Amino acid sequence: MNYGFFRVAAAVPRVKVADVRHNLEETISLIDKAEAGKASLVVFPELSVTGYTCMDMFSQNLLLTASEEAVGKIVAHTRGKHVTVVAGAPVRFRGRLYNCAVVIRNGGIKGIVPKIYLPTYAEFDEGRWFASGADFLSPSVSVTGRFVNDGKDYCREGFGSVINYLGHRCNISPNLLFTVGEATFGIEICEDFWAPVPPSSFLAPSGAQVIVNISASNEVMGKHLKRKELIAIQSGRTVSGYVYCSAGYGESTMDTVYGGSAVICEDGDTLAENERFSMEGSIIFADIDIERLEVQRQKKNSFKSMAPDGTSASEYSGLYSCFYLGAAAPTDFESRLFRPVEPHPFLPEGDPEEVASRSREILEIQTTALVARMEHIGCRKAILGISGGLDSTLALIVTAKAFDKLGIPRSGIIGVTMPGLGTTRRTKSNAIDLMRTMGVTSREISVVPAVELHFKDIGHDPTVMDSTYENAQARERTQILMDIANQEGGLVIGTGDLSELALGWCTYNGDHMSMYGVNASVPKTLIKHLVRQAAKEFGEDILLDIVDTPISPELMPAGSEGEIKQRTEDIIGPYELHDFFIYNYTLNGYSPAKILFLACRAFDGVYDRETILKWLKKFYWRFFSQQFKRSCMPDGPKVSPVSFSPRGDFRMPSDAKVRLWIDELEAL
Repeated sequence: MNYGFFRVAAAVPRVKVADVRHNLEETISLIDKAEAGKASLVVFPELSVTGYTCMDMFSQNLLLTASEEAVGKIVAHTRGKHVTVVAGAPVRFRGRLYNCAVVIRNGGIKGIVPKIYLPTYAEFDEGRWFASGADFLSPSVSVTGRFVNDGKDYCREGFGSVINYLGHRCNISPNLLFTVGEATFGIEICEDFWAPVPPSSFLAPSGAQVIVNISASNEVMGKHLKRKELIAIQSGRTVSGYVYCSAGYGESTMDTVYGGSAVICEDGDTLAENERFSMEGSIIFADIDIERLEVQRQKKNSFKSMAPDGTSASEYSGLYSCFYLGAAAPTDFESRLFRPVEPHPFLPEGDPEEVASRSREILEIQTTALVARMEHIGCRKAILGISGGLDSTLALIVTAKAFDKLGIPRSGIIGVTMPGLGTTRRTKSNAIDLMRTMGVTSREISVVPAVELHFKDIGHDPTVMDSTYENAQARERTQILMDIANQEGGLVIGTGDLSELALGWCTYNGDHMSMYGVNASVPKTLIKHLVRQAAKEFGEDILLDIVDTPISPELMPAGSEGEIKQRTEDIIGPYELHDFFIYNYTLNGYSPAKILFLACRAFDGVYDRETILKWLKKFYWRFFSQQFKRSCMPDGPKVSPVSFSPRGDFRMPSDAKVRLWIDELEAL
């Protein structure tokens, strides 16, 4: 099962300038490595057959003929193989020489893509030797003809020409797309990528999920970082996989140095990168998620919107011809996957300084949202239920920061701890200590007398500890907070988080409700991280103890020693698993089978497959059945990439059926 992945490789051979025989041997060796690695596509650098730095030797027929013969041998070597090869070579056509990418598959040449933008500035002088691929982007060279591809005749219309190259009749044009299996790729060459509007900006909306760039980009101080950033940005802008491969060791160092950079990105993220300046040939692999890219493109209606000149994506996509090259390689992604699978996708990544910076940014987003709401309604008081748990702790930190930003004394924050039938000494003590540490006004109001009276009023036996027993406490707490808000002219700040909303782990019109939910888009794993970061920043031991406290609604009686008996994660499953499910279900649109596959890789050695499958089924059942709570959730800011607000990111009918998703899991 390929799970929507497509394996690509970027190969950097050690070249020798104008030594075509050596370069051929290096290329064939790396093709074999790509085939052994079960790649469906392998990409080589610009002009790698001859070497990029041949300069005026490109005018030598002997070199060009040797290059053609070498390409022919590469073509012959691919016969019977699954990998598609993109090789860089000079191509003669109609009295002109073009810097080209030659697409080779199973003993055939499937198309030739010439470079459009020829740099003639600074250290570059390509216009001296090569003609531009723009020659083929004019109606005057538009052709309608027939050609042979894998033994079948295909009719094509559009810009370009038909070339008979080494006995292979194929198209030569920048406007070519190629499909292998379920993945379509397009090609741009080196400087094309640096142009203000690179060809990939049109290749992607025309159907290319993968952009190939064969390059010969020399190294100067600071250029590599900029190049990497541009590759990542372009892959993000085009919502594509981007395979970049540049010339390396062996190119002439007369005036320039080539580091052999190879980078593979996907939608803004780097999947693989080689080590530059190697004296030997190298190859890197990455598994691009074609399924995910397609989902992201479907979501973004701007992906196929109008160009500034009024041209629609459908209009310019008609200028591209797409050729099917055959099936993808029979890759076993379950045995090895060349892409990172992040077990905690919501958490900030990077070095400690970057993680701290991003954590502060998250708090600033929450804080600014609350500041704006309070300013809008002219409110100078906030009311929070403080349980001594993670969610209310983060909400209190955010509220305190908002009051500081507004210049309002923290005494205007009224924190209310409301001991119930399951409250333990540890959480109650933490709640009181936290409010004292934060310098807010604290109150303690037990819900036990009111709940016991309520049980009597509705005729509920308090020894029956069912949902009525639990939810009555949650609703009583919410009533207390709302009524204090009326007394004080304040705002009830919601503490519930994204993970609880996804699972419906909240009491309808109880802790489900507030006047503004600052944590509504923050998943539990991120809340835990933010509170731990706050402990580092403020040096408060109380925050660390809250982080280490088992997560519990504390609606059931404590144990004989006062310990927490009702542990949320024992009932609904580990939050780190659920947050992984939430991210990949909502953002990536993955199937249950794919989520299970990725979760088993991400949590290998932590949870076994049976455990993950058990909680994944629980996730789907709860997610579908509890949508009615999300349909009427209060206002709250979008902080993480996921939001369940029916006014924002997420719209789902409350009576949608889960059967389709459960059936797939049952079949695994």
